[in-house]
Amino acid sequence: MFALSAALQRASRASRRLVLATAVSACALATVLAPSPTVAQDLDRSGVETIVREYLIENPEVIREALEELDRREKAAAEQARLQAVSDSADVLFNSARQVVLGNPDGDVTLVEFFDYNCGYCKRAYGDMVRLMEEDDNLKIVLKEFPVLGQGSVEAAQVAVAVNSVAPAKYADFHEALLLQRGQANRASALKAATDIGLSEEELGAVLVTDEAGQTIEEVYSLANRLGLTGTPSYVIGEEVVMGAVGYDQLKSKISSMRNCGETTC
Repeated sequence: MFALSAALQRASRASRRLVLATAVSACALATVLAPSPTVAQDLDRSGVETIVREYLIENPEVIREALEELDRREKAAAEQARLQAVSDSADVLFNSARQVVLGNPDGDVTLVEFFDYNCGYCKRAYGDMVRLMEEDDNLKIVLKEFPVLGQGSVEAAQVAVAVNSVAPAKYADFHEALLLQRGQANRASALKAATDIGLSEEELGAVLVTDEAGQTIEEVYSLANRLGLTGTPSYVIGEEVVMGAVGYDQLKSKISSMRNCGETTC
């Protein structure tokens, strides 16, 4: 569901886990089977390795169990780190002066979306956001420009920042036009989307020559790095980071839970 693939990273991580699990299993077994000092004198390194090897061959599930436990611990640690990152970054995450706000700015639940104009999944997820907004008058939506798919995405995000600076009331129209267009999003297509809704290219250019767009995008990159985001779309609801285009039903459920019990899962 991500615009960026982590397949190579996962493969490398899986290999490292296998080696680590095997080593841990061997060490644990060696400890369990550790002979008394007297017996140890009669066992050389080769003998111990043979015992460990034969045990692992006869009981390969030990390696699987070690991998599963390692995976569980890594996921728990990553989730705890994200929770801490959300807490530490709450102000810039939910209330940055540089962010885009749609829906009800005073809503009782906030949905933050990190997106890229060249992300196919973001295009598909756009309908989910619109539907949620139309059905929920008390939902605040925060959009974060997170261009991760190349130079064209960065250029489109820069123009989007200029649009939000010049005419924030027209940002929603611009966002829809650019996100749902066919073809590559870049500076040219973003400027066309902006001028098509009546904005002046000269006004936008005046913002583009400043560092506002760069600072806005850098703010989001830094935030995404702290949250451990690897692709788009990604969401934050309450204290939960949601990776990928999970769909209307899941987002709706998490928003309802936040309203009912203050957490994304009641």
